Amino acid sequence: MDKNFAVALTIAIGSAMPAIAIGMLASKAMEAIGRNPEASSSIQTAMILAIAFCEAIAIYALVIALIIKFV
Repeated sequence: MDKNFAVALTIAIGSAMPAIAIGMLASKAMEAIGRNPEASSSIQTAMILAIAFCEAIAIYALVIALIIKFV
């Protein structure tokens, strides 16, 4: 039972925090594009790159949860 709880906690925290970060990131990017539409291409590029890094953290949490579960 201990292992299952650790896996659930790892997945819960490891997916919730990047989701919150991506939401905040997209919100601020949309604000910036609204203020300066001419810079939308550079803002969008930076936003997509940052979202990819946030998603990588969620994937790392999944890998750690699988290691806890099966090792």
